[in-house]
Amino acid sequence: MVKPTNILDGIRVLDFSQALAGPTTTRLMAEMGAEVIKVELAPHGEASRALPFIRNGRSGYYIQQNRGKKSIGIDRKNPRSIELVKKVLLSCDVLVENFAPGAINRLGFGWDEVHQLNPRLVMGSISAFGQSGPLSTLPGYDYIGAAYAGVLSMIGEPDGPPYFYTLGIGDVMTGAHLLAAINGALFYREKTGKGQYVEASLLDSYFHCHEVNVQAHTASGGAIKPHRSGAHHYAVSPLGVFKCKEGYVMLAVLQNQWPNLCKAVGKPELAVDPRFIDNASRVQNRDALNAMIEQCLAKYPTAIEAAEDWGFNHHVPIAPILSVEQAVKHPHLIERETVRTVQDPIFGSYQVPGMPLRFSEAPRHPDLRAAYLGEHNVDVFTRYAGLSEAEVRKLEQEGALIAKPDLAQA
Repeated sequence: MVKPTNILDGIRVLDFSQALAGPTTTRLMAEMGAEVIKVELAPHGEASRALPFIRNGRSGYYIQQNRGKKSIGIDRKNPRSIELVKKVLLSCDVLVENFAPGAINRLGFGWDEVHQLNPRLVMGSISAFGQSGPLSTLPGYDYIGAAYAGVLSMIGEPDGPPYFYTLGIGDVMTGAHLLAAINGALFYREKTGKGQYVEASLLDSYFHCHEVNVQAHTASGGAIKPHRSGAHHYAVSPLGVFKCKEGYVMLAVLQNQWPNLCKAVGKPELAVDPRFIDNASRVQNRDALNAMIEQCLAKYPTAIEAAEDWGFNHHVPIAPILSVEQAVKHPHLIERETVRTVQDPIFGSYQVPGMPLRFSEAPRHPDLRAAYLGEHNVDVFTRYAGLSEAEVRKLEQEGALIAKPDLAQA
């Protein structure tokens, strides 16, 4: 038996996903060594191929989310195309999709059908609200899930509107949740031989993030009503955003770290001051405490210097609030390849987030490339559907399969 060189070596994935949530799952699987076959639909393939930043006719967004995946292009209205993909399915271990509930069934790859074709298959679905329930038929994206989950209600000033963040937190998190479910199902299959259907939703994943809010509200019989509280946490102090002479820091101090903060501000006696003796007291006297902290922070030229002093010298949980421009240049992020530089032969080199999962028995970052639309039609359909190269090319000419090199390759 050949020793695997990566975590998911030998696992083959049929990937119908698009945009961010589903592609996060399959991107991580590709980084872990799985063979991911991305199914793209005529006429243009996945819509993210057109998302910015565009260079040389190539999308930086698409590259980031789809490096290491093979691409096959099909006309979903052509029965011949669907038949060929089903042949490929027979040799796959996993199917991933994030269409609206029911759409994958109409395409011919619903769970009942694919399970009958390949009983060992693990199928994973991502949706906004889940595959069942009153909201399941509604359209939804990342922020929509955050709104229904009560997440957005916790962000913003107390007397102002809720805010939202310009990050794909829900999509990426839900993709990671689905990865956990799929890998668990694969482990179960190794023990039982049985495939199964797993799902994750934006709403479930977002609601899963409430660590204090839900349990405090329900356990108190509704007496505690979690609310947005601006730059500072409503139930813990000091925990929030503090202004410096230049920039801001995030400070998160729990009871065991309170004496450290007192030393950092040069007032160790505050550790036993009745006004701040415990969290409840600090919350009650938060305004006075916050003013005192910001007065001390103002002595430092920058937020970075303040955070480094309090963090390294006093072991206080504190961080400068870095801009994206600052974060991609930070030596810690660079050394650990939290931010990494990738090279695409068409797009060129640029920085993207690194693989967040780390394994002692696997390569940190395999050398992967994003495919152009339909680039692997011949490879996939000759290997897994029994066609010859000539037959694949003929189907491309007839429009049953599509292959469109990116602009710079045309």
